[in-house]
Amino acid sequence: MNRRHFLMGTACVLGAAKALNLPAVAASSESNFEVTRTEQEWRDMLTKFEYQVMREEKTERPGTSELLGEKRVGTYHCKGCDLPLYPSETKYESGTGWPSFYESLPNSVGTKEDNGFFMTRTEVHCRRCGSHLGHIFEDGPKPTGLRHCLNGVSLTFNPA
Repeated sequence: MNRRHFLMGTACVLGAAKALNLPAVAASSESNFEVTRTEQEWRDMLTKFEYQVMREEKTERPGTSELLGEKRVGTYHCKGCDLPLYPSETKYESGTGWPSFYESLPNSVGTKEDNGFFMTRTEVHCRRCGSHLGHIFEDGPKPTGLRHCLNGVSLTFNPA
């Protein structure tokens, strides 16, 4: 197999996965969270896209979040249950196109292994309602070295 065949085959597999647009399967049961809602209650309170991101673990396109350029002092909350998640002091410009933070507030988020897209990543979610927030990578700034790369659609901003 030459490089061209390998690249074309990989592109076809990735294209097929994207075209099928299969929903993510949640690893945690709804009953594991303090705040629970029925599927219909979630659908009634969220837009279709918010539901896809927060409940089906989809990802918003880079550069589309209104919170990307937010510079005021305040706190970012979970859109699903209003739990304070990230202080503005930990937000930084990562250059990725998503709001990025190097640290969350204590006892605010949970994580799980995400094996989608042919790689293993760490998914981050609201510890109180389970809403999908994004992923954590180990290429962030000091003091933690972490990058919480988040979907802005999963968050609300409360200025100080």
